[in-house]
Amino acid sequence: MSDLTRDAYDETLANATRHLLGRRDASGVWRGKLSSSALSTATALGALATVDGEAHDDLIRRAAGWLCEHANADGGWGDTPESPTNLLTTLLVWAALSRASGGRSTAARRNADRWLREHIDAEMLTPAAIANAVGKAYGRDQTFAVPILTFLAILDPLGDGDEPTASEFWRLVPPLPFELAALPHRLLRLLRAGVVSYALPALIAVGQVRHHARPTWAPGRRVLRSLLRGPTLRKLRRIQPASGGYLEAAPLTSFVAVSLAAMGRGDDPIVRNAVRFLRDTARDDGSWSIDTDLATWVTTLSVNALAGPSGTPDAADMQAPANGMRGGAPAPPRPTPAALSSDDASHIRRWIEQQQFRAVHPYTQSAPGGWAWTDRPGGVPDADDTAGAIRALLALGETPARETIREGAIWLLDLQNRDGGWPTFCRGWRKLPFDQSCPDLTAHAMSAVALATVGQDEPTRARIDAAIERGLAYLHAAQRPDGAWVPLWFGNQRSQTKVNPVFGTARVLSGLADLAGGMSGEASVMAAAGLGWMLSVRDANGAWGGDDGLPPSIEETAAAVEALGALHAAGFCDEGIGEEVRPAVAWLVDQTRRGTRFKPAPIGLYFARLWYHEALYPAIFTVAALRAVRPLIP
Repeated sequence: MSDLTRDAYDETLANATRHLLGRRDASGVWRGKLSSSALSTATALGALATVDGEAHDDLIRRAAGWLCEHANADGGWGDTPESPTNLLTTLLVWAALSRASGGRSTAARRNADRWLREHIDAEMLTPAAIANAVGKAYGRDQTFAVPILTFLAILDPLGDGDEPTASEFWRLVPPLPFELAALPHRLLRLLRAGVVSYALPALIAVGQVRHHARPTWAPGRRVLRSLLRGPTLRKLRRIQPASGGYLEAAPLTSFVAVSLAAMGRGDDPIVRNAVRFLRDTARDDGSWSIDTDLATWVTTLSVNALAGPSGTPDAADMQAPANGMRGGAPAPPRPTPAALSSDDASHIRRWIEQQQFRAVHPYTQSAPGGWAWTDRPGGVPDADDTAGAIRALLALGETPARETIREGAIWLLDLQNRDGGWPTFCRGWRKLPFDQSCPDLTAHAMSAVALATVGQDEPTRARIDAAIERGLAYLHAAQRPDGAWVPLWFGNQRSQTKVNPVFGTARVLSGLADLAGGMSGEASVMAAAGLGWMLSVRDANGAWGGDDGLPPSIEETAAAVEALGALHAAGFCDEGIGEEVRPAVAWLVDQTRRGTRFKPAPIGLYFARLWYHEALYPAIFTVAALRAVRPLIP
């Protein structure tokens, strides 16, 4: 590891900034590139083959070729080409390749068959052994387990090609209560059923094909379900976005298409639109990513990285006094990124404003005012993207966007759960993880509404203060005894538990630092414990992995460095923190080859513990980190 010099730091920041600015698309915003996904590719292949294998032979052959080429040496597949083999992705690929012809597909299935037998601990692969393994993997969460088993039942990889109703798999697929989708959304939430706000497409389609293949024995419920097939299918049509892709996600869209096709509804407009989405989003190499893109998310992340945290030298004259957590002092305005021209900043600001939802969302029933992760029609407004958009608009100049910011802040305030934390999509759905409060989203939301306080009326400011106090209480309850916080949307594949407390703790500390006026009381104690834990889990080079003892990554190290820089800017740390930060900065300088090389790590965590990496994350996080610690580099 080389010694850090100011020249090396300056060169790295300049190169990384230039690299990030150069990754904008023709429209002037960032779209990024998600890693190709074996799971997405397998589900798309299976759906296309089930709908009409002959019509989609070109895509099926390319998808099978990509899957064969990207099998791991042990014969299985992980979620990304850089991921270790896992059971569920391997099961789906193994099943999908049963619908592909060619010697490579046969050989790949044979290798996968061997891996599956070893890891399912069964001498022979049987539906019962597979269903038991899937059940163990997901526990009580049926959101993804039932679609996987349904996919296997439809493709019948152990069968002889008969109709899917002949497969022994169907006996093992739990029925989903698709009839619940006919209920008003508010009532569905209050019932706290075993479904989640974003899962209605799978609930309806997968539940219906299970009923079609193996109707319930109870006469009353069988009649009810038969009567509600039409209304729930009409709801499925209403909530399908113009792109055809539910949540802009190939797996969810594929599960819907394969289910309806297996019911003999391959000509349904829902299926035709889903197939159009799959064809439109297929990559040239024959693969699909886990989602179409994260354009809104990576654009707001990029803007906020280029702006730096409030309190950096770019905004030194805007510092608020350190007189309590808020002390009545509004959050300081954040500086417009100097790296962007005024025309570019205005264009990006208008683009972000245009992505705000202006109507109730069709299937989460989310109120107007939020943002999704993408500008594409399948996106759903959520807490993290709304917080990121508010912070980016403030960085780009709040005055033209003041009403937009106010609406976003109100949307976030309305989303806060009773426990004081923020969920992803919908308030009050506490059954499963992606609709529960979580620390990283809570800290980000608190940061956004605190920074948005400027220009708000007194009742709104009082509401923001109260929300922050409740959020602090939630963060206190969610903090581990060792001082760390565990995030929801990021993990670490190398961890035995798959969680990423380094990233979660960094996100919470950065959020706490954005609360204007310094820290006092409970927040200060929490931050001190979090900081102490962060410093205790560095590696010998001063860099960070997802947890103690894990190999470091650019993303995790940069997130930790940014958090320490933000705490210093907020007045929480003295200049001595520079001695703790500089080895990690030197590591980033070396690992990025002075800002010219950014190898992404699969720390992104999608629904149902599906992993991805985003090509822009290491560059964005590096720029944010280097800007945050500028005062600490002599």
